Amino acid sequence: MAHYFEERPESASRPGSVTLVLPDLHLRLETDSGVFSPERVDQGTRILLESVPPPPAEGDLLDLGCGYGPIALTMASRAPRATVWAVDVNRRSVELCARNAQTARLDKVRSVHVDEVPPDVRFRAIWSNPAIRIGKAALHEMLTRWLSRLTPDGTAHLVVQKHLGSDSLQRWLNEQGWPATRAASRSSYRILRVEARQEPGGGGH
Repeated sequence: MAHYFEERPESASRPGSVTLVLPDLHLRLETDSGVFSPERVDQGTRILLESVPPPPAEGDLLDLGCGYGPIALTMASRAPRATVWAVDVNRRSVELCARNAQTARLDKVRSVHVDEVPPDVRFRAIWSNPAIRIGKAALHEMLTRWLSRLTPDGTAHLVVQKHLGSDSLQRWLNEQGWPATRAASRSSYRILRVEARQEPGGGGH
């Protein structure tokens, strides 16, 4: 799992599948080696999906670090008129997510490499179980890149383990001008709710 954030995993393909069961959803998802949490839906992802408010019904939504797609497919199921961008640096993940969306007949999921999202797209919601293990500098760079693309009324929900720095990440987000609050806390996980950065003189929403 150490290399799930590589663009082209070197590990040999070992196809498998996992089941995602939520109160409103039951999905069977293809997985493979070299992607994040291939044996089971990660606990943090599950807590995020059980905790977040419904996504906006329309517009563009983002699953940042989509893996094989549990977050993107849940977003698309809950907001069938929205376009869900599922992005990852890992091309094996992108392909799996696209196949899983197709199997689930969720045709509004756009599963693409992180560099393939059109630059003018702005997101009304971002849901993410971010790759904390890429290191603090890379994490901050990634979050800066994508949080900057929230619409003025957009919000992001991030799930982060407490011992992997959720509290320090919350402080950093606030220092950078993204209002961040703890929306939920369960087991060792925190759900951070992040609002769009207010432009100077913008007067709020």
